[in-house]
Amino acid sequence: MTVGPLRVVVADDQAMVRGALAALLDLEPDIEVVAQAGDGREAVEAVAAGRPAADVVLMDVEMPVMDGITACAAVRARFPEVRVLMLTTFGRPGYVQRALDAGAIGFVVKDAPSEQLAEAVRRVSRGERVIDPTLAVEALTHGACPLTDREVEVLRLVAEGGTIADIAAGIGLGQGTVRNHISSAMTKTGARTRAEAVRLATDAGWL
Repeated sequence: MTVGPLRVVVADDQAMVRGALAALLDLEPDIEVVAQAGDGREAVEAVAAGRPAADVVLMDVEMPVMDGITACAAVRARFPEVRVLMLTTFGRPGYVQRALDAGAIGFVVKDAPSEQLAEAVRRVSRGERVIDPTLAVEALTHGACPLTDREVEVLRLVAEGGTIADIAAGIGLGQGTVRNHISSAMTKTGARTRAEAVRLATDAGWL
């Protein structure tokens, strides 16, 4: 059981947002922001460097170097006692399931009132699951991601500008197999082009 204020790490790639979140949480008498991170890797390192460890990591989803969902999984694997509360600007329903699968215990949006954010930190520190109601409804409405892991991987490489030949060489598949994965992803997303498939999957939070 935590003695003293809850120790929180705030991870967000936007310095002004990160600073504002930290300042808001530091106003709470029972919460102390012990570190800030600008990307997922820094967040994992901040937790690893903490003595004692943080109680909660407030983790943005979209960050460079290492995204928040990947960082969440890394934190939970190394420090299972640390709770992760995901935070995002974008209410993409696919993010919710991916974050929960990675070990997050909560998911809130950045435009939530500051008092709700502080209460969410307190609740996840106690092991309670906290998910923004609107996001929860959208996630249930949209259902699980229909794409296979390989289709997700291929679409991410398409999003990075890879050609069929580049993707095939990079992941050790034949070009025909890569085309089949793209075609399947287009069918599942209802897209007419591979670029549209990337956009629709991104908007849904599946990539």
